[in-house]
Amino acid sequence: MNPAPKIIGGSLLAILVLVGLLSWNPRRGADRTPGRPLLVYCAAGLKGPVAQVARDYERRTGIPVQLQYGGSGLLLSNLRVARRGDLYLAADHTYLDAGRSNGLVAEVLPLARMRAVIAVPAGNPRRIQSAADLEAAPLQLGWANVESTAVGRLSQSVLKTAGLWEAIFPRIKVFKPTVNDVANDVKLGAVDAGVVWDATLVDYPELEAVAAPELEPAEAGVAVGVLTFSEQPTEALRFARFLGARDAGLPVFSRAGFRVVAGDQWSERPEVVLYSGGVNRIAIEESLREFEAREGVSVTRVYNGCGILTAQIRSGQRPDAYFACDVSFMTTVAAHFEPPTDLSETRMVLLTQPGNPRDLRILADLAKPGLAIGVANEQQSALGALTARLLRAEGLFDAVMANVRVQTPTADLLVNQLRAGGLDAVVVYAANTRQVRDLLTVIELPQEAALAIQPYAVGRDSNNAHLMERLLEWLKSGTSRRRFEDSGFRWRAVGEAP
Repeated sequence: MNPAPKIIGGSLLAILVLVGLLSWNPRRGADRTPGRPLLVYCAAGLKGPVAQVARDYERRTGIPVQLQYGGSGLLLSNLRVARRGDLYLAADHTYLDAGRSNGLVAEVLPLARMRAVIAVPAGNPRRIQSAADLEAAPLQLGWANVESTAVGRLSQSVLKTAGLWEAIFPRIKVFKPTVNDVANDVKLGAVDAGVVWDATLVDYPELEAVAAPELEPAEAGVAVGVLTFSEQPTEALRFARFLGARDAGLPVFSRAGFRVVAGDQWSERPEVVLYSGGVNRIAIEESLREFEAREGVSVTRVYNGCGILTAQIRSGQRPDAYFACDVSFMTTVAAHFEPPTDLSETRMVLLTQPGNPRDLRILADLAKPGLAIGVANEQQSALGALTARLLRAEGLFDAVMANVRVQTPTADLLVNQLRAGGLDAVVVYAANTRQVRDLLTVIELPQEAALAIQPYAVGRDSNNAHLMERLLEWLKSGTSRRRFEDSGFRWRAVGEAP
């Protein structure tokens, strides 16, 4: 019997086993070399879900998460002094807003909402039904510190507005440093009642909540912020995304009684798609590279004429965000995007050969006999559509189009053909002329219809809507604004991001 087949078969099997052993990773993620710990300051009322999510993250990534608890206000005060750490989890976004104003917090990611309620022993022996009932003697109340905790400050504020605080204040037996301490006092019978978050009581089956109508406005928005002095912002953002992911951290918050936001889909390195009109490229490309590096994400750019991009969107393609050359093209696909934000504007201009040898001064001069003109394609680009609209408004469309020798999907192709010498003039955006102003002649067009406005919008179907909102904030930053202006755009966005 020939042994060769057995030998060959055995060899192949051995190779397959060896390859399998080399590629097998029984604890992918957990076997990763432990990274530098993340230091997270966390509001005490969020302790339960955040501790669970941190353990899940450590198991998946091998990155240790160190949690320090306290009242939201106390933690913020400590951060002003310590200026160390990576993330700040506050029970209400107002503390993160204050942190941003003070230069302590950069990106903010929303997580959940919770509402102030009155905690009473199960069965409600004092029959408390409203905040007004807290005025009655001989009730003894526990209250979270109004200076250092979100629930203490918010509940005091709404009760002052309702005209009840002065009458309730004498009933307060003790102020506590955290909301959990208030719940513990009610549980132990040290006080008759106290104001806590509705989510707090999930861990206290001995207590029940009274949803006092006077406390309805005391609703907090839980959020996490990346500290500006973090030395590992990309890792900090990765854990923040994990906390706010609909298939990672948010289900833990939901089970803990929080009303969670619609989060992004979890991925260690998200990959998103941005459609952008070609004219915007010179203004955003460097900012996109910086955003990718800081967030640890990949942004696939698709630059093209807006007519082509919107046709692709209408045919079923769904980018995570769209940055149009003009609002007129955003409106054609508005059903697929959240309300847009106008970032910049640029005017249309005539661009001619050096020294303007054909003596072109105004738009009507493009109708002179014998000229060779270039314009953008009306169906493929926003610039082409705006050019056609402008010519029709001025009654020049047929006369000028008789001189048109070339129509392109993007303006940069027109500029290149003009420089090659085949054309006398082209109609482009001012932003397209930034690099050739010393080589060619630019003629301003004063017409109101010669203005293009660039809007940015996040896709309604995006699995990374919050990430794309942060990209918008990045594009609204002071550094990005300077890049737009250096590229020939004028700035329109309101509320420049820090």
